[in-house]
Amino acid sequence: MELSEIVSRYDERLRTEDYADVDASANGLQVGPADREITHAAFAVDAVAETAAAAADAGADLLVTHHGLSWGGIERVTGRQYGRIAPLIEHDVALYVSHLPLDGHPELGNAAGIADLLGLTDVEGFGSVGPETAGLRGSADALARADVHALLDDELDHGGTGVRCLDFGPETIEDVAILTGAGADFLDEAVAAGVDAFVTGEPKGKTYHEAKEAGVNVFCGTHYGTETFGVRSLMDLADSWGVEATYLDVPTGL
Repeated sequence: MELSEIVSRYDERLRTEDYADVDASANGLQVGPADREITHAAFAVDAVAETAAAAADAGADLLVTHHGLSWGGIERVTGRQYGRIAPLIEHDVALYVSHLPLDGHPELGNAAGIADLLGLTDVEGFGSVGPETAGLRGSADALARADVHALLDDELDHGGTGVRCLDFGPETIEDVAILTGAGADFLDEAVAAGVDAFVTGEPKGKTYHEAKEAGVNVFCGTHYGTETFGVRSLMDLADSWGVEATYLDVPTGL
């Protein structure tokens, strides 16, 4: 399949253009010419030297990631930036990135993966970023807090560090807000929404006391662990289009 066709399909499904003014990431095709044939795509959470090299070793023509290389522009291709881009250029591997468009997508996104895991219903957008959202909120079927903790700990790819639970809310959870990765700053929005639990990736120092004072449960499943769902969904799409797909699992434990 032509790379331009893959990019067009992803951009349309993810509404990439709608996030152009609210996301620091340069979403879409970041590296490579659009007029080339793609037979094998690799998928990873992060576009870093390790995943670029692994994609090349796997014989991939395309690397698709959640975290890309360009955040508000690239001034110099030196040092770390050179180390990440060089393997892509040397081995002719294109790079497609989807950050916020993939976080809150109601079907393909990171939050959607966790919502499905928890069996949430009546799911709607959560976590305002301008006119768009980067997370989801939904209703739970009277889940025990301990069961939610155990399920997330078993299912998230947290690299062995475990899922942290700040158990300051009710023991029975019926309303959940999710904003993966570095979503701790959306805790106030979750509290205002009246949820019993907030699921995110990594906490901030202030998260403990904010959750305690608000009386809400917070589950922190690591940045990486909460953000594998989206790229896996994009991998399934590529596979359905007849493109060979490989997942590169590089958990950070953070």
